[in-house]
Amino acid sequence: MAKKITQVNRERVRSLQILVLLFLLLGLGMIMVYDSSVAEAQRLFGDKFYFVKRHLIWVTLGIGLMTVVSKIPTSFIKKFSPHLFGLSAVLLAGVLIPGLGSAAQGARRWFYLGKSIYFQPSELVKLSTVLYFAVWLKNKQRLSHPLILLGVIIFLLILQPDFGTAIIITATGFLMMFVSGLPYKTIFTLVLICTLAGLGLSVSSSYRLERIKTFLDPTKDPYGSSYHINQALIAFGSGGWWGLGLGRSRQKFEYLPEASTDSIFAVAGEELGLVGVTVIILIFILLYWQFFRVALRENDGYRRLLAVGLSGWLSIQTLVNLGSLTALMPMTGVPLPFISYGGSSLIIQMLTLGILLRINLTQK
Repeated sequence: MAKKITQVNRERVRSLQILVLLFLLLGLGMIMVYDSSVAEAQRLFGDKFYFVKRHLIWVTLGIGLMTVVSKIPTSFIKKFSPHLFGLSAVLLAGVLIPGLGSAAQGARRWFYLGKSIYFQPSELVKLSTVLYFAVWLKNKQRLSHPLILLGVIIFLLILQPDFGTAIIITATGFLMMFVSGLPYKTIFTLVLICTLAGLGLSVSSSYRLERIKTFLDPTKDPYGSSYHINQALIAFGSGGWWGLGLGRSRQKFEYLPEASTDSIFAVAGEELGLVGVTVIILIFILLYWQFFRVALRENDGYRRLLAVGLSGWLSIQTLVNLGSLTALMPMTGVPLPFISYGGSSLIIQMLTLGILLRINLTQK
């Protein structure tokens, strides 16, 4: 009995640690969203608080949904997973239909819901794919079925195009396959096939090929294809060790593309410096380590796979965002979890937190 009470206390402490780290990131996100969006908000809406006020709404809604989801049994989530996956796949296809989906900057990824509110189905797909894969891998059924459906999802993402999300979902799927105990030979073969397919897609598209060339030589076209990464590196370089100070970024004045979303970490680097962004990275590491501890202590196969998948996709997306902005990998547009501005992404991330908290605190 005493051992059980001790275990419950440990789980509660872990949940508290997760929440403390989460709210540190959310609080930092509020500050950085305001700092990075003030120029654009003033120019477009005449209100420098426009984006941060909307972000506060998404944060509040996300916390509420996280709390609700943390009360839902994982057995219900398991039963609901195939339906959510099917719905997200339909939405992902629907966004490609002219008149239904909205296009911006050469991509078609959003549904316009009115009052400047957009919904991005690819964010829901990240969550639903993990939920669906956890069920199939636990049951050890034929792998061909989920792989075919995953291939359809990746194909739809490439059409948008959203290569960053395709990479995140594929990498998360391989992580879950590894943890599920699939033969290494099978996993290696699939990784090889996907790698070759990714390279083929990259060289077959002039847009993606330019991004690879920019990665290999960021100085080749500073006012064209490598403009984004150059502006990000300028931001980091300007920040130095200690940063210019909160609110003093120069790159946010519409030099740095997507300053409040995909590139928000570069603004943080400019204002907080190397020391500041190192602290941010350490908070992420501590948070994700707590996530994976939830998976490590879980005895139920399905719940373990679910925790690994959810932890994995958040970790991988963070690595992709940071790697893109620091020229460690080709530039790929994905938001930084819990910090970047964006309703769809933040809401889905908070739902993910709710599921992880449920797994941590209960056995069903």
